[in-house]
Amino acid sequence: MTEVAFHFNVPDRVTYACRLLRKAVGSGVNVVVTGMPDILQQLDIALWTLSPTDFVPHCQFPGEAHVVGASPVILTSTTELVPHHQVLLNLGHLVPDGASEFERVIEIVALDDLDRQFARKRWKRYVDDGYAIASHDLVLAGRS
Repeated sequence: MTEVAFHFNVPDRVTYACRLLRKAVGSGVNVVVTGMPDILQQLDIALWTLSPTDFVPHCQFPGEAHVVGASPVILTSTTELVPHHQVLLNLGHLVPDGASEFERVIEIVALDDLDRQFARKRWKRYVDDGYAIASHDLVLAGRS
């Protein structure tokens, strides 16, 4: 069954996503990132400017098949027809369709009330669907 993890109290979702993606790619893990187009655009820009010495290979989906197939990180608003199903990083408000097809799902939750409200709904949906959920609180971990 798909592993689901919520990362709470994230001060900056895009910066945190960049760090997670850099770590995942460094470990040889493929990640599909879902979200609304505006946040995916912010993430795309942030991944290009992460640091002068780091590069996280990524692409937009849909895109050219050879580029998508070679990219360890895919930015998309839908999980339909994506080529790999290792990790799904959700930056959207809802549980993405097809989340159960992934080995792992990571949900990033910011500090603002609106994001927390959407996260509670996603949490409930995962619980209702029978998933065990791991919780990672950045404040408790001393990373605030």
